[in-house]
Amino acid sequence: MMSRERKKAAALQEKLQLLRSLTHSHALSNTSIIMDASKYIKELKQKVVMLNQEIACAAQDSRSRQTSYPTVNVETLGHGSFLVNVLSDKSCPGLLVSILEALDELGLSVLQATATCADTFRLEAIGGENLMENVDEHVLKQAVLRACSSHSGGGNKQT
Repeated sequence: MMSRERKKAAALQEKLQLLRSLTHSHALSNTSIIMDASKYIKELKQKVVMLNQEIACAAQDSRSRQTSYPTVNVETLGHGSFLVNVLSDKSCPGLLVSILEALDELGLSVLQATATCADTFRLEAIGGENLMENVDEHVLKQAVLRACSSHSGGGNKQT
């Protein structure tokens, strides 16, 4: 029969191996397994904070959907370049990324941009190097509006 200490040591080792597999750790020493688990917990906490921010943003968006539509202006600067202005009463995590992805899908490179994403959202971007022939102000504006709309789930206002 195993001694009490051996049973405790075996149970501890089993729990450490379980912890190692749950945290996807490749560490071999007990200390490293615990350190990897600590890092994993911190990452999970950060994900929870981000998800809570997105939930709060979505809740705020649903409450203020009538008054908070983004305004989008697009001007042709010549030589295939465009000036894009986006204004919104509120900011939402990921909106900037959605708009930049929409520009990228049209084959436009952002040559210069200024963005504010604190309480309100404002983007002024100069896009150029148009790789697609049939991109004009209207097509670009509609793409940006779709990015705003699909990101927030709300409507939009064109100017």
